[in-house]
Amino acid sequence: MKKLKVQAAVIGAGPGGYVCAIRLAQLGVETVCIEKDNWGGVCLNVGCIPSKALIHAGKQMQHLRHAADMGIQIQGEPSIDMGQLQSWKGGIVDKLTGGVETLLGHNGAQKLVGTAVLKEPGVLQVTTADGKVQVEADHIVLSTGSSPIEIPGFSFSDPRIHDSTSALALAEVPKKLVVIGGGYIGLELGGVYAHLGSKVTVVELEKQVLPGFDPDVSRVLQRRLKKLGVTLKLRSKSLGWEETGDSAVVRVETPKGEETLEADAILVTVGRFPNTENLGLDKLGLKMDGRFIQIDDQCRTSVPGLWAIGDVAGQPMLAHKASYEGEIAALAIAGHAAHKDAKTVPAVVFTDPEVATAGLMEHEAKAAGHKVKVGKVPFAAIGRALTTGETDGFVKVILDASDDRVLGVTIVGSHASDLISEAALAIEMDAEALDIGMTIHPHPTLGEGVMEAAKHAIGQAIHVGNR
Repeated sequence: MKKLKVQAAVIGAGPGGYVCAIRLAQLGVETVCIEKDNWGGVCLNVGCIPSKALIHAGKQMQHLRHAADMGIQIQGEPSIDMGQLQSWKGGIVDKLTGGVETLLGHNGAQKLVGTAVLKEPGVLQVTTADGKVQVEADHIVLSTGSSPIEIPGFSFSDPRIHDSTSALALAEVPKKLVVIGGGYIGLELGGVYAHLGSKVTVVELEKQVLPGFDPDVSRVLQRRLKKLGVTLKLRSKSLGWEETGDSAVVRVETPKGEETLEADAILVTVGRFPNTENLGLDKLGLKMDGRFIQIDDQCRTSVPGLWAIGDVAGQPMLAHKASYEGEIAALAIAGHAAHKDAKTVPAVVFTDPEVATAGLMEHEAKAAGHKVKVGKVPFAAIGRALTTGETDGFVKVILDASDDRVLGVTIVGSHASDLISEAALAIEMDAEALDIGMTIHPHPTLGEGVMEAAKHAIGQAIHVGNR
């Protein structure tokens, strides 16, 4: 058996693992990054990047349908070539994953393709195409990500049933699509196919889509989904399905009784679970936090020399949180006094319109015992939004009433994903309302909505009525 001895080994080359390996190498730590499938992990290959490519394509279709509103004439209904769309998406993925592999090498990190199992603390066995390799490392970082949850009666092995991965690779647009789960993944992918022409039905167990989000946000999305022709079955549970000739029928328990839904494809998006099995962790006496690996503020586990980052290390299961933890772990391994001290991990949902949050949402701030001031500006009051015809949504700024400090910002609307970074910085810097409100924002831009909402929270808004 081949042997490799390094100072650090990182298992998984997703947005947590490859960032950690690159940073370790930059810090002079001899490092190997081990990946069993594709460089870039789920995010770059079958998650964040390809899904956003399809989402953009779907929105482009929607823009074309409404081009006549601006005097742009298009003859007939725009059509989609799924083969070309998938090829375009694949080109983006190949460019980015190839870039990850290049960056690892450029920074001096070794690469090893194979499946790793912990044999004992500090020792890995990696099964590669050329045989087994024993890797000995002073530090081992677990960055193995997560996988979609499968529910009883809806096996991903059936060609009719899709998880978030296979839904990104459909060869044709299904005429009728049933989405089980109205969380962010279900709404993002359901929205793609609604834009591309599918008749979409979303089945959600809770009383609103995006459970846990600000109810004001969910109301905006629900109105928009209905405009797109999406049917919502809230407070409803999928019971099972069966084939009926060329299509399928899904049985759903609704508040009005049992109903059946026709479907050409069924997408199950009820969440993800961390990939902690088959790694040899059961032999180590590792402390767990439910399904997640328990870590401290430097990403250390309870086993000396073993670290964990990203989806396996707890919520939120987001790529940028994994990258942040990857840098913290790398710095700590290299001997730097680095600790996780971020005040917020912003979250983005790439629906139509987009949703983004940083810090506490209004209901969360109140539940935490804060007395709050709230500023809210509709996109319809933002000049730039009017010029693009995308006026659904709002910017909401939540302040601590005692000192006007920014507790959180919630945005639902066009380009919310780009606007939220200002809010995250404000929270990290303990900004007050006027720190945002009296910062000059260029006109005409959507960012003015954040400025105006901050002023609105303290009764100084100019372009909307103050409370």
